[in-house]
Amino acid sequence: MSKTEAQSPKSAESAAERLTADALLSAFLDYGRPREDFLVGGEFERAVVRPDGAPVFYDDPDGIRWILNQIKARQPGWKGIYEGDHLIALMRPSGANVTLEPGGQVELSGAPHPTLHEVAAEMRENRDLLLQLAAETEGRLVWTAAGLTPIAAISDVGWMPKGRYVIMREYLPQYGDLAHWMMKGTSSVQANYDFIDEADCARKVRLCAGLAPLTTALFANSPLSENKPTGFMSTRGHVWTRTDPARTGFPPGLRNDYTHARWVEYLLDVPMMFYKRGKDWVPAEGRNFRHYMDRGFEGHFPGWSDWDLHQTSVFPEVRIKRTIEVRGADCVDHELALAFCALFTGLLYCNTALEAGLKLVADIERHGTRDSRLAAACKDALAGEVDGARIGDWARELGHIAQSGMESCMPGNVAYLDPLLARIESGRCPAVDMLEAWERDPSPEAVIQSIRY
Repeated sequence: MSKTEAQSPKSAESAAERLTADALLSAFLDYGRPREDFLVGGEFERAVVRPDGAPVFYDDPDGIRWILNQIKARQPGWKGIYEGDHLIALMRPSGANVTLEPGGQVELSGAPHPTLHEVAAEMRENRDLLLQLAAETEGRLVWTAAGLTPIAAISDVGWMPKGRYVIMREYLPQYGDLAHWMMKGTSSVQANYDFIDEADCARKVRLCAGLAPLTTALFANSPLSENKPTGFMSTRGHVWTRTDPARTGFPPGLRNDYTHARWVEYLLDVPMMFYKRGKDWVPAEGRNFRHYMDRGFEGHFPGWSDWDLHQTSVFPEVRIKRTIEVRGADCVDHELALAFCALFTGLLYCNTALEAGLKLVADIERHGTRDSRLAAACKDALAGEVDGARIGDWARELGHIAQSGMESCMPGNVAYLDPLLARIESGRCPAVDMLEAWERDPSPEAVIQSIRY
């Protein structure tokens, strides 16, 4: 969904027509679609490793470049995207794309679809091919479902040959000591949802931001690093709190008083990481987009494509473009990843469920602080407590709300929620399974087998 929703309101850039804050806000105010046209798009990151958990590199004979080339050759409609001679992404006319995270995590960003059946079919088509490719390597590749690579040291994971990552790998560690962990080690599942207008967007952003601790707890799946327990059920969630606070977590634009104007102001003032001039990536050296827009850079002033690019460089728990991108979940197995999409479909696309969810958020926010709630979720997941309130109890109520919402807005798709509802009932996030498997057999090969995708 990301390619479709990220398109600018204007495709042509004119030297005589410079961007202004009013123009940027006007674009956001034009976003939205009628309820009957709502769509859902899933984003699924997966890491591929060797059977003992060692990293797979871009230029290995059966490495990341080979995987992209095989997808392009074997499935119809994919067009390769290159930086120099390096194949770095694939795109389809539908808006679907396959991209690379900095450490070689392969992400399917699906096209927008009217029901979860189509989301599931698209994801399974991709998963089936990935598993087929792994089988053809006679066991040299294993696709994994985990929020953090559990065996390899982060320093041993290779970098993908993308220009933006060269800049990010230097910039982000200045503001967060675990930035390279986030870039090279983490994987997640995300989903994109529509809104009618600014008021509807504000309610949905409020819900998703308020539920971020529950999202982290429900899908916590990263308790190991370098084959040892980290003390966190979602180490991925913890890593994000130690990346760059200016562009992660809950920036001012995502607080309780969301408006498009506040969000645009935040985007204008957050430091940029890079510019793109032709084929070259250039460090922004701390300038913000407002400065770029008002004063330019080396005689160049930004156009809509520059604004689109800048929006991809912020990574909060909820990100707003043409759609609302819900983030904050560890990579999990394919059935639970679809349950993530179903969870927020039920919550966001049924007004009754949305109102009930907002009431739950109000209750959650009476306990602890924004930071303490997220910290409890990262550390203990569904077993966590905040000021005497159990995260698992909130999760149980959330599951009932989401199920009711799905029955109302997408009744033929309710079954996609079942794997999540079962975990809520048992109180077991996926990290519990991983830790128990590690305790039975901590060999790297056994750990990797326990989290096969």
